[in-house]
Amino acid sequence: MAKRSLGTEIKTLLSSLEEGFDHAAWHGPNLLTALRGVSARQAAWRPGPDRHNIWELVVHLAYWKYRVRKRLVNGRRGEFPEPGTNWFRRARGLTLKLWRRDLALLKQENRRLRETVAQLDPARLRVVYKGRRLAEHVRGLAFHDIYHAVQIQLLKKLKS
Repeated sequence: MAKRSLGTEIKTLLSSLEEGFDHAAWHGPNLLTALRGVSARQAAWRPGPDRHNIWELVVHLAYWKYRVRKRLVNGRRGEFPEPGTNWFRRARGLTLKLWRRDLALLKQENRRLRETVAQLDPARLRVVYKGRRLAEHVRGLAFHDIYHAVQIQLLKKLKS
């Protein structure tokens, strides 16, 4: 792939990340739009036993932005502020302060991811990790945001 087209690929990936997270999109609400106005109580509501709530989706999304960012820079895991991987239980004793903290974590990880992608050597996108080019991992995060934005919209409707 020519260097020029790789630079274009980075711009396209950044655009996709933005559309899935916080820029206007033709397909409906992006992630932050879906989260707008969600209270701590609403975020903690669980539709059934062993089902994820909105709060857990938020931390899950932050975690995967962190993980892919680490893959892009060939970094080690270990600086995500929560112990564990993938899903982080949010159940009792949840407060507005904790909800705001986790929303801020999501926004921080998204910002850090965008900054990393923007500064990336375009050739790095060709590196294969777990059977897919790193570019596919980044693009997948945009889809991941949209997928969970839909879930959040459904959970809000179920709760109301």
